[in-house]
Amino acid sequence: MVRKQVYIEERQERQLKRRARELGVSEAELIRQGIDRIGSLSFLPRREEAWRAAKSLIRQRMKIRLRQTGRAWRREELYEQRLGPPAPRH
Repeated sequence: MVRKQVYIEERQERQLKRRARELGVSEAELIRQGIDRIGSLSFLPRREEAWRAAKSLIRQRMKIRLRQTGRAWRREELYEQRLGPPAPRH
């Protein structure tokens, strides 16, 4: 085994002590079990599935034709009317 030193919050310390006592195992054993449990979970497929769903939604939204408002102005023109022409860039 490899020795590790970790920092946990006080509430986690209380919970760890309580659960170890309830289960009749050492705190170290309870931590090892927690690590094993987390290691068996599969986070990556859910992430990939979420990205697939997001990409699909984006593609669908990109296909939507937006009604044109017929505006004849640009945002830059509005700023120029209110603030004057932009300062020259160097």
